Amino acid sequence: MSRFRNAVLTVALLAVAGVAAAQSAQYPGVGRMATPKEVAKWDIDVRPDFKGLPAGSGSVAKGQDVWEGKCAHCHGVFGESGEVFSPLIGGTTAEDVKTGRVANLNRSDYPGRTTIMKVATVSTLWDYINRAMPWTNPKSLTTEEVYSVTAFLLNLANIVPDNYVLSDKNIAEVQARMPNRNGMSTAHAMWPGKEFGGVKNPDTANKVCMKDCTPDPKVASFLPDFARNAHGNLQEQNRSVGQQRGVDTTKPEPKAGMPVAAAAPVVAAKPENNEAKATIALLNKHSCTACHGVDKKIVGPGFNEVAKKQAGKVDYLVGKIKAGGVGVYGQIPMPPQSLPDADAKQIAEWISKGASK
Repeated sequence: MSRFRNAVLTVALLAVAGVAAAQSAQYPGVGRMATPKEVAKWDIDVRPDFKGLPAGSGSVAKGQDVWEGKCAHCHGVFGESGEVFSPLIGGTTAEDVKTGRVANLNRSDYPGRTTIMKVATVSTLWDYINRAMPWTNPKSLTTEEVYSVTAFLLNLANIVPDNYVLSDKNIAEVQARMPNRNGMSTAHAMWPGKEFGGVKNPDTANKVCMKDCTPDPKVASFLPDFARNAHGNLQEQNRSVGQQRGVDTTKPEPKAGMPVAAAAPVVAAKPENNEAKATIALLNKHSCTACHGVDKKIVGPGFNEVAKKQAGKVDYLVGKIKAGGVGVYGQIPMPPQSLPDADAKQIAEWISKGASK
């Protein structure tokens, strides 16, 4: 028994010694240096020279399946939708693929700038999809899914053919076909050194003004009448205490010389609604609030709006949460949600009873 105890003690001492060794030398007693494994979990960026790109591959066909299930509800079936975010695809031509410069970027009359028109490196697409998508569940895509979705976007832009399989082995070949690959300059001091063509000296030589200086400009702004109450009363959306109170946007902009209305009286706090508090915590946990507000529309309808139409329909709401759908509140589809049945039921019951705060 004593040998076992000594063995346990030895392991414990080694562990303590390891932690002590990892203590920060720069800031004694404050935290510790991150271990290589911890750093590796964060060090996932992919550079234009493809350093950091993991081994793997993905086809255009696979990418279409992933896209329709996880991406199309925000970006459109063909990446052309501007309803939620700016369009991803459009505005490039076969000639742009040859020259590496998107001609429409030089047109002042062109209606917009899509992502594929502006992005110069395919690594940017891969890296952003890997780190930030889907919007409601970032970093949830597998390496194969990231390669596949990237391949599907490249196919939509006519950069790769329908049967293409993108991989770490051929991604450099795709870079040579990016429509705006020659549209980005690295000849500036933002990237010092020669690794990406950077220069040592800045591209400006400004000097601090010491005499005969121009007076500081006075910057003023106002909210135009047509947009004043576009998102509800700002005063009600701010705390009733503190320096930032918010403007009562239900009233017109005060003119010079007009008396300023007194702040709205503090309303007595409502009794705490524990059911609503717990349910809203679930909504945040499962990223539901990324697309739905409680009392306002974001991408999908506010929960109050759903509650008015679906009062008392708990089973129906559970089914919709789990299966997703489109057409009831517009043409932006909601993808199926993989939350536990108990959580779905709790959310559905809360909505069916009015979605109160």
